Amino acid sequence: MFEDTQRKEISELGEFGLIQNLTETLQNQHKSTVFGVGDDAAVLGEGKIKTLVSTDMLVEGVHFDLSFQPLKHLGYKAVVVNLSDIYAMNGKPEQILVSLAFSNKFSLQAIQEIYEGIRLACEFYEVDLVGGDMSSNQKGLTISITAVGTAQEDKIVYRKGAKENDLLCVSGDLGAAYMGLQLLKREKQVFLANPDMQPDLDGYDYILQRQLKPEARKDVIEALSKAEILPTTMIDISDGLASEIFHLCEASQCGMALYELKTPIDPQTVSSAESFNLDPMTCALNGGEDYELLFTIDQKDFEKIRDIESVSVIGHVTSKEAGKVIVTKNDNQFELKAQGWQHFS
Repeated sequence: MFEDTQRKEISELGEFGLIQNLTETLQNQHKSTVFGVGDDAAVLGEGKIKTLVSTDMLVEGVHFDLSFQPLKHLGYKAVVVNLSDIYAMNGKPEQILVSLAFSNKFSLQAIQEIYEGIRLACEFYEVDLVGGDMSSNQKGLTISITAVGTAQEDKIVYRKGAKENDLLCVSGDLGAAYMGLQLLKREKQVFLANPDMQPDLDGYDYILQRQLKPEARKDVIEALSKAEILPTTMIDISDGLASEIFHLCEASQCGMALYELKTPIDPQTVSSAESFNLDPMTCALNGGEDYELLFTIDQKDFEKIRDIESVSVIGHVTSKEAGKVIVTKNDNQFELKAQGWQHFS
């Protein structure tokens, strides 16, 4: 067999480069495909009410570790990460489809636990489970969920649309999920080294919850609607704040200035990061799995956004030429780097 001298490694492209490579030559065949690849969800339909569709896959050993991830929490989280994409388009999730592939190491009771978590998420977010698929797997567990939602055509928010001087906002706080994962990994290593040692998890409830059982920000979407604020762009934070800023800038062809002092980080995240000799801001920028909403708004909405407790203004949109920068506590300015989670790296 001839050696493949033209071989290109997928790691050179990364997840989003791979998607672009595989889809850039595809042409939509239907008028009902309003927006396809390139945002948190596809936008479909020909009427004023559009259908939003998004899918995500969770793979054992890549996205979760069953040595510390309860199955019920895993089922719940699998739903949440998909609903978050619908909210990131300013939509309302209504249905999900669930597909599982699992090996024979999983009992009926184990699969029932996963579905109990799925049921609880469906109940809390008021969505219906309407179908899916099941398959055997040689080893491990894979969960794939497709979320379906709706939105008024003129209320849909894309990643593109930011304009210079718009305000950059984020919901909640950042970095907690990442620190929860670091804590769980540390305690796992302690246990493997000495099975007689009990995990030391007392006092870390918040960061553990953020990792094991996150919530989608339905409440923020409702608050924005009530305040009559329509963001100019929006995305959910799954891969880290810095990576999501890069996505918004790329889609909107703009730059952004992020302020370290204004970036919300919970005190428990700060103390946990410091105990691991980590910079809390680095955790917020690159940790991922926060599932908070990152969005931009017109400056005229500043007074309105101040009244929403769970939202912080953390920066502003600049010109593309100005680039993506972070302004530190000492008023120093540095180029922002996106070093969050990357598949195939």
